[in-house]
Amino acid sequence: MILYRRAIHRLEHRLAARDRSRVIRPFEWGLEWLGGEPLDRHVKTALADSDRYFAYDRTADYRLEGEMLSFPSPLETPYPENNTVWARYLPAPGSRRAVVLLPQWNADAAGHLGLARLLNWFGITALRMSLPYHDRRMPAGLQRAEYNVSSNVGRTIHACRQAVVDARACLDWLEDQGYENLGLLGSSLGSCISLLLAAHDRRVRAAVFNHISMWFADVVWTGLSTQHVRAGLEKGLTLRELRRCWSVISPASYLDRLEGRDLRSLLVWATHDLSFLPKYSLRVLAHYRRRQLPHRTLSIPCGHYTLARAPFKYIDGVSVAWFLHRNLRP
Repeated sequence: MILYRRAIHRLEHRLAARDRSRVIRPFEWGLEWLGGEPLDRHVKTALADSDRYFAYDRTADYRLEGEMLSFPSPLETPYPENNTVWARYLPAPGSRRAVVLLPQWNADAAGHLGLARLLNWFGITALRMSLPYHDRRMPAGLQRAEYNVSSNVGRTIHACRQAVVDARACLDWLEDQGYENLGLLGSSLGSCISLLLAAHDRRVRAAVFNHISMWFADVVWTGLSTQHVRAGLEKGLTLRELRRCWSVISPASYLDRLEGRDLRSLLVWATHDLSFLPKYSLRVLAHYRRRQLPHRTLSIPCGHYTLARAPFKYIDGVSVAWFLHRNLRP
């Protein structure tokens, strides 16, 4: 087992090292992204009334051209490219079940499309949304979706808040098309966004969370894939301080909102993950057990990057599709 873990870890490091476009950016508070108010006040106000914080004005300005759905983001930014939400619509004929897919950080436009087609095979419509600052939403001059998670504290909060309301607008559109049983499937960063959304939108009947952690800051601070982000952040903050700042975009702040709800959840974690450390995932599992929230768990003996490779991606894909098939039945 020790030799196997070492082999997985070596492969994880090798896969992470393929991306040579990571840039260490300077630490910034980014208060302009929070309306200019002090960060402590912003956090306190948001946590006191998170329903209002993640509220949004519904739009009717949806456009579907072929498979591509687009609409204006309910939360604007200074970047015009990022203010249009793009989602790939893959319908399952005759289905009244639909899932919004939220992929991982830095996923390209094709990310999760294989998973979407697998859901179709199970009779579930898929709507795969691009996260803020990703693919078509990426501002000119960027090579990665760094503005979604960065050493700019306020911009990271704003980007994750934007992702939540964008995904809720996707649920609106699916509902308008007559879909009655709605679910979520999020991976990595998309998993965090999905959990925030599920905690604030009772239309979600079932959800899959691929890679889980209680605190947003813990993953960024300790994760293999975010060490360049930490290098900028630690020039201005400690982990404890960052955890407080980013509590407004952390699942830990909202898990209690799931109590008393029949939200069926599948919690997926990788036992050799160097980006979402297993100890953080186990805390989420312990919380679900302690509060007796309806859930299933799936542990896969791989790491963060290797989950996207055979055979692990097949184990994960079939498991999550089967879970959603069973739990989104009328």
